[in-house]
Amino acid sequence: MVQSAEQIEPNLASVDLVLTLMEVLAASPRPRGVSEIARELGLSKARAHRHLRALTSRGYVRQDPTSERYEIAIKLMILGEAVRDRFDVLTAMRPAMAALREATGQAVTASALIEDKVVVLELLPGRNPIEFGVRPGTTLDFHATAHGHIALAFGPPRLMNQANVSPLKAWTAATITDPERLAEAVAQARRQGWAGAPDQMMLGVNALAAPVFDHLGNWRGTIALVGSTQAIAACPAAEQIRQLTAAAAQASTSLGWRERAA
Repeated sequence: MVQSAEQIEPNLASVDLVLTLMEVLAASPRPRGVSEIARELGLSKARAHRHLRALTSRGYVRQDPTSERYEIAIKLMILGEAVRDRFDVLTAMRPAMAALREATGQAVTASALIEDKVVVLELLPGRNPIEFGVRPGTTLDFHATAHGHIALAFGPPRLMNQANVSPLKAWTAATITDPERLAEAVAQARRQGWAGAPDQMMLGVNALAAPVFDHLGNWRGTIALVGSTQAIAACPAAEQIRQLTAAAAQASTSLGWRERAA
């Protein structure tokens, strides 16, 4: 039976609302009450409750039996993991990331360009008492992160224009906020094949990042060490650079990349 336009529109609105509810719950650091969610989305409590119950019945949302608040359930995580495993670049990077973490003891992260944004795909925690890292799904600034500098250095040229569309946010006093300085940092990353970002987003924290290429020589993602500036200095140790670039080369080789003879 073919639906009329009048029937289709309400269905699309319901789908949009369901997706919005899941995004709100996924972004929340704590379970949310139905009244709170309804107010935030401008819905009636009854409508919000009806859709939340539908999501709960399908296993995408769970309700705490004591507080009666709602949060994302394990089924959505399982789906996310299934989709994430389809990223061939992440599959290629994981063994290299694990070896890098074992060799250095530092946290290791992987990112890729998704819809022209640098997004963290994976985090392997380090072996330090104080942990450093960013959660998978986090979007990173181009100008203030080692991952971002690698994206600007080896990714599509349009990214530099995109990074400079609005004023560069100063996360700390050390953050690069001048477009000319950013261009210099990106050029240096391109020359040396790696990038650092000491104190750029948080004082006392540094990341050391290197690019991953595919069989065509196209940049596909980034692997980085993350830790304190005590462990990863502003001028990194030669051994850390060697370990990082070797891990990135291993991941690139898994994607079919072959280093060209000089």
